[in-house]
Amino acid sequence: MKKLAFAATLMLGTSAASIAAADCGEVSITEMDWASAAVVTNVAKFLLEQGYGCSVTVVPTTTVPAMASVAETGEPDILTELWTSYTEVYEELRSEGKLVEMSKVLSDGGVEAWWIPDYLAEAHPELKTLEGIKANPQLVGGRFHDCPSGWGCDITNHNNFKASGLADAGVERFQHGSGETLATAIAAAYEAKEPWFGYYWAPTSVLGKYPMVQVEMPAYDADTHTCNGLEDCATPGLSAYPVSNVVTAATQAFVDREPEAAALMQNLTFTNAQMGEVLAWQEANEASNEEAAVYFLTTYKDVWGSWLNDDAKGKLSALLQ
Repeated sequence: MKKLAFAATLMLGTSAASIAAADCGEVSITEMDWASAAVVTNVAKFLLEQGYGCSVTVVPTTTVPAMASVAETGEPDILTELWTSYTEVYEELRSEGKLVEMSKVLSDGGVEAWWIPDYLAEAHPELKTLEGIKANPQLVGGRFHDCPSGWGCDITNHNNFKASGLADAGVERFQHGSGETLATAIAAAYEAKEPWFGYYWAPTSVLGKYPMVQVEMPAYDADTHTCNGLEDCATPGLSAYPVSNVVTAATQAFVDREPEAAALMQNLTFTNAQMGEVLAWQEANEASNEEAAVYFLTTYKDVWGSWLNDDAKGKLSALLQ
């Protein structure tokens, strides 16, 4: 508890030590509008300020406007948690030398899949395959829980579902009205140990709290997946989702100007299990993004301690003990 309070004090207020240590200048960093990205940003902000003496400005944004800003103005300096498969502009900015990839910030990548709860997989291992589900639709409640209409996964899942033959086997595709109701369906099933089968993604607080097992799909096929993403796909087929490349990137100007801070950002990476656990804690405790970052810092000090140079370790030695 002492370490938690100490970290919170540093997180929520600028210490005299960081003011005195003008090792690093002004740094701007994005805060994307989803939970895991906000945790990444607040952890990075803390380490940059308290370990490296940077003065950090957080820029609330989303992927597309952040990319546009870098292209037009060369700012912000650091872009956290970019899901590169959802933006072609990323590779263009890299090829033009405007962005440098720092790290695979989610080392496992972003995972999209069809899932069943682990208790269902333990009781009925055959449900880990589509053939097993088609042979036993009643064991999954006769329903495929899908993402809301208008989401990127909507069309892809629809075409995969058509190709799977699940409808002919008696499984209904049920689209939730929002991400919140989709998450609530998982929580409710888990609390009652009831059947559940459907789409979700990681890392999220939901999968951090409720262990799920992926249903086996045919291996990812680029052509099939591309067609499945089209409303008018003429030949829907079965294909797993690709693992999304999720990175932190920075401008070349930042890398040249602040090499020590850039080296930190090259090391900053989270596993999906770590991030899922932090997000589950955040949700259970109704905690802010800053508090979730403090939780990570106090729980995973062996992880982030390895990201630092010797000087930064010295400044944060009290928290690392």
